Amino acid sequence: MRRAARFTDVFRDFDATSFGVMVTAFLFASTGPVAIILAAGAKGGLDEATLSSWIFGVFFVNGLLSIGFCLWFRQPLVFLWTIPGAILVGPALTQSSFPEVVGAFIATGLLMALIGVTGVARRVMDLLPGPIVMAMVTGVYLQFGLNWIGAFRDELALTLVMTAAFIAASLAPRFTLRLPPVFFSVLAGAVMIALSDAGAEIALGDAVFAAPILITPEFSLRAMLDLVIPITVTVLIVQNGQGFAVLRAKGHKPPVNAVAVACGVTSVVVAFVGSVSTCLTGPTNAIIASEGAPERHYAAAVGVGALVVLFGLFAPLFTGAMLAAPAAFIATLAGLSMLKVLQGSFIAAFAGPYSMGALITFLVTVADIPIFGVGAAFWGLVFGGLASRLLEPADWRS
Repeated sequence: MRRAARFTDVFRDFDATSFGVMVTAFLFASTGPVAIILAAGAKGGLDEATLSSWIFGVFFVNGLLSIGFCLWFRQPLVFLWTIPGAILVGPALTQSSFPEVVGAFIATGLLMALIGVTGVARRVMDLLPGPIVMAMVTGVYLQFGLNWIGAFRDELALTLVMTAAFIAASLAPRFTLRLPPVFFSVLAGAVMIALSDAGAEIALGDAVFAAPILITPEFSLRAMLDLVIPITVTVLIVQNGQGFAVLRAKGHKPPVNAVAVACGVTSVVVAFVGSVSTCLTGPTNAIIASEGAPERHYAAAVGVGALVVLFGLFAPLFTGAMLAAPAAFIATLAGLSMLKVLQGSFIAAFAGPYSMGALITFLVTVADIPIFGVGAAFWGLVFGGLASRLLEPADWRS
């Protein structure tokens, strides 16, 4: 095992490429996913103070966790929150109170920590062939690419300029050696928004610093049934699985059980300020690991963790302005950020063994039909794994 990194190591290993992927990964994490939290909260009737506390928890606390893990394991291990879990909160709040939902968050965290401590998480992950997991990842990531294409219909000028900036930067190696092409797309989009009517509508709110509030949990069977098992499965198998798959594809060896325990313990902590459960983020870690030497990836991840902590502290200041930007800006940014990652995941899923199981996994995931309240990505793994066992016995024997 490599020794833990010190901050002096981070400064030494942090280069221009690290800066580029750090900014891109942070922008990805702090744009569209925040909108999901706000939408879920609005559906459940949560007030602004509660939403601000929620955002503080998922950014500030998870940012500290990310910095610690990246330094200790010297790998890109950024933790944020479960987006499918956040989506589940909206419907749950129509039947349960928010303190009952918080109680379910706490129970979920305890269950995840127990699974991690007993070592079950790693044993389950080891049973899943890499191509099948990557097919699930591909199905999840595909939506980012489709949303980018859809943005041409919704905001043609903005999307066209951002995409053109991406292509132009990609054709200029002297630029891409220092900053990824998406960085120039962000700048182009920001200029377009600033010159448009939408830019005039973006204004900062009065609040600057986050003011987290402690929520007294309540425990109800309905909230437990609605949230505990679906979120636990989603975090440990689906979302952590995405993170493990993209990191392993780049030569990293993420600590599966330690990650599961960290997700569980941190989920309990953030639940008390109203935040949904913690997970190892797939897309953000994928962006971090997409450029540069693998041994330097951790430095960019530490930078992302620091920016995430700052965003949590100043969440009220940034959230309003970010969400006031056109939806096409976020969709284009996310789609362009994930192009190289999506390409790599397609190759990893379908270029080798288990290809039929991978195809079934991909189709079920893309169909996005939940069963028993559990998302399609999980069922993609189940059905794809079963199909591969039946139809590809030689691959499993090898």
